Amino acid sequence: MDSRQYPFDGAVPQIHDDARVSRESTLVGDVSVEAQASVWPGVVLRGDVGPVVVGRDSHVGDNATLHASTLGERVMVGHGAVLNEVTVEDGALVGFNATVSEAVVGEDSIVAMGTTVLPGTDVPPNSFAFGTPANWVPLADSGVDPEAVFEDYSSGGYADLAARHGELFE
Repeated sequence: MDSRQYPFDGAVPQIHDDARVSRESTLVGDVSVEAQASVWPGVVLRGDVGPVVVGRDSHVGDNATLHASTLGERVMVGHGAVLNEVTVEDGALVGFNATVSEAVVGEDSIVAMGTTVLPGTDVPPNSFAFGTPANWVPLADSGVDPEAVFEDYSSGGYADLAARHGELFE
């Protein structure tokens, strides 16, 4: 077991052989990182009061914190984001320094950088959430080109980047 992975109440972090987890990240308790996912330096995944799941092809950027939260497949979590008791559905993106607590981010949605999603607020699928506290509009009405955003931050690009960083993920 890596020195930055810690059991909690008998639960031990589980990392798929095809995932990339930085040796500079911290995983505690009931944590699962699935295939082709990446967890970058400074990330904290804390599965103590509930599990943390990083779904297949999902990526958690530098210094993000996930506590008792679940990421679906092809999810991107930006640098410095904080997620507390959150479900992020497939294909969604949570931007840099966003804070999301006790909420659901719907499939294929974007939470803009710096946004605060308050407890009990659910971001509908295919939405663009922004501001503090968060408001949202349909993604198609947002003026944001979701294809360009998802292309720029696509999971394939991050998986390749993680592979190229070799020593960072040993």
